[in-house]
Amino acid sequence: MRDLILRRLAARDAGRERGDHDLNPTSAPHPGPHTPAAVLVPLVDHPGGLTVLLTKRTSTLSKHAGQISFPGGRLDAGDADAVAGALRETEEEIGLDRGYVTVLGRLDTYVTGTGYAITPVVGLVRPGFTLRPEPNEVAEVFEVPLDFLLEPKNHQRHQGTFNGQPRSWYAMPYGDYYIWGATAGMLVNLYNRVRGEAPQRPS
Repeated sequence: MRDLILRRLAARDAGRERGDHDLNPTSAPHPGPHTPAAVLVPLVDHPGGLTVLLTKRTSTLSKHAGQISFPGGRLDAGDADAVAGALRETEEEIGLDRGYVTVLGRLDTYVTGTGYAITPVVGLVRPGFTLRPEPNEVAEVFEVPLDFLLEPKNHQRHQGTFNGQPRSWYAMPYGDYYIWGATAGMLVNLYNRVRGEAPQRPS
């Protein structure tokens, strides 16, 4: 799996735009201007297989409280690029030293309905690191087997109503963790890249 991911990420540069609109064809993508952001998709290289490191946000945050996310956030003026921003935000949020991270590549930009243009940076993480989560932002850090997240039967599609409009989203429940929304969407994008499949959008 590790070698396959390396090949797939090296085969094509990110450049397409994906987002919340993928599952909502009647809704146009956010028109912008977009707030640039970056997240790290940390693949922990355990001897028994790869896992994805995720965070659970604290319940006291004003936005996205309690949700599952990748470490990351808005780009700062001092960030050289999205990779630098993702690594900086990861260090600030969970204390993962960038010396443990080998950047493998980027996934397609993910545009959220709230106007963020997120660059997912995929990194291979060497075990042995020590984490120091920022208590005001991160309630918990946990890992999920990559095989689980790349299994299509775990890519649930849900529907609901937001602001009076029907909306669809991906979800990947894992134990007590409900992985959904943009995080699940980016994981589906990772699946598409690794498996060499075009994204499936409803007609």
